[in-house]
Amino acid sequence: MAEFAPQYGGLEPASPKLEAYWALAEELDIPVGIHMGLGGRGTAYRAFPDYRMRLSNPLLLEDVLVRHPKLRVYICHAGWPFINELLGLLWAHPQVYVDVAVINWAIPEAEFHGYLRRIVDAGFSDRIMFGSDNMVRPESIDLAVSRTSAPFLSDDQKRDILCRNAAKFLRLGDDVCRP
Repeated sequence: MAEFAPQYGGLEPASPKLEAYWALAEELDIPVGIHMGLGGRGTAYRAFPDYRMRLSNPLLLEDVLVRHPKLRVYICHAGWPFINELLGLLWAHPQVYVDVAVINWAIPEAEFHGYLRRIVDAGFSDRIMFGSDNMVRPESIDLAVSRTSAPFLSDDQKRDILCRNAAKFLRLGDDVCRP
């Protein structure tokens, strides 16, 4: 289930108002994609007055993960720009994955590659999933694929990020990805 975005309503992930959602997702083994990181520029001044960037900090997921150790979660947008917090969370909670949707086409390429490289260099290339999060700009999908196929990644890392990691996270089996 994605994209779950409690911060747009002014809630942190561990809010008691969301506990039933987390418990049900864990009980039914439904993976959850939670929006963390960037929203639209100035979104608190437009459509979502309760949105707060601080509520996108990946470490705010920690209490949820400890209460629900079998919960499978992926952090949308890789929690950009909270790289240090994201790396800490990935280290402490092996059931957490990230996707690179939006940041692979919406932020400057050098910034995206620096962020992606930090995740890879920290040893988490096996938990990064491709995403486009594209709803209205089909031309950005090619850009997202191109940028996600960064020159510092090995061919195996590219295949993992573009398909195999998602297949593993979603328990789809190895045969869904092209060799």
